[in-house]
Amino acid sequence: MWSDGPEPSPHPLDNPARSALTGPQAHFAERRGRLLRYQPEVSVWVALPGTGDDTAAEDWADAAALAGPGGTVGLAGYGGPSPDGWEVTFRADGVQLVDAGVTAAPDEEAVHLGAADVPEMLDLVERTQPGPFLSRTVEMGTYLGIRRGGALVAMAGERMRPPGWSEISAVCTAPEFRGQGLAARLVLAVSHHIRARGEIPFLHAAASNTNAIRLYESLGFRLRRKVTFLALRVPGAPEEGDRRPSIGQAG
Repeated sequence: MWSDGPEPSPHPLDNPARSALTGPQAHFAERRGRLLRYQPEVSVWVALPGTGDDTAAEDWADAAALAGPGGTVGLAGYGGPSPDGWEVTFRADGVQLVDAGVTAAPDEEAVHLGAADVPEMLDLVERTQPGPFLSRTVEMGTYLGIRRGGALVAMAGERMRPPGWSEISAVCTAPEFRGQGLAARLVLAVSHHIRARGEIPFLHAAASNTNAIRLYESLGFRLRRKVTFLALRVPGAPEEGDRRPSIGQAG
């Protein structure tokens, strides 16, 4: 049936970085023109105005100006072409999963992680490669960890937070402690914190990470859509001594 009413608004998870940076996480945003990105120490993600062919040349020019020559632009869920002269340094097919009846529950062993724990968190991320995690990523939301013998052996937390939603990310367990269900417990515990705020948990995973996807589905998440993760290098040589974070694995 024909309707002359307004077109439906885009779903907040179609462009989650932009939804977050124009909403609950606006305090982390850097803007140039229509382009938004997280402060570089917080997250690698850049938010284009759209998710496909609607990105204009001036948007890419603004992205280049923010990242600088040789800098990296990380995109989550962008489905359009990359501009001429930009090198694709990382590309991965992924999936976006949403809460469809997750049995969220607190965990007595889980401890809150903060700024003082960042060195240990960065070390665990380096050893397990769950996805981008930087020196201030911990500020994006609640992070929980499990310690054994005083050492951090597993963690999970929140990353992008579009209105009404919160992304679970940095789910990782030290290799010597895998197989004990720690990741599942932490995902449920973080989901509990998200639900307590009246928000809905969601997450991303690399499509090739079938073990993680099976785990998330067993916990009550379902596939919403497929996504692509991209890292593009701005043309030109970086300034001497300039070190910018890479995307690493998606998730």
